Amino acid sequence: MSSIFSKIIAREIPADIVYEDDDCLAFRDISPKAPVHVLVIPKREIVSLADLTVEDEAVMGRCVVAASQIAAAEGLGGGYRLIVNCGEDGGQEVPHLHFHLLGGRKMSWPPG
Repeated sequence: MSSIFSKIIAREIPADIVYEDDDCLAFRDISPKAPVHVLVIPKREIVSLADLTVEDEAVMGRCVVAASQIAAAEGLGGGYRLIVNCGEDGGQEVPHLHFHLLGGRKMSWPPG
């Protein structure tokens, strides 16, 4: 079963895309939790961090580098947060691995 993110990758559902390369796609969250809230996803379907294999190492690195580049392009030089929720207890709502890039305001700790 395809997730909503797979449908965004296939352009079956519109999204405000801010970055794309061969391995990953980034788009603005439709329910932002910060002034800048971008989701960075691998184009290959990976359910969660718990499902990663050695073969996923390069694409995960690419997603993290993309997040850093997006943060710079979004003017987040003062700092930002990059979050991955893993599994239901970890707060993961979509069964497709994704990074939340949050910035544009002071972040608090602990996050919740």
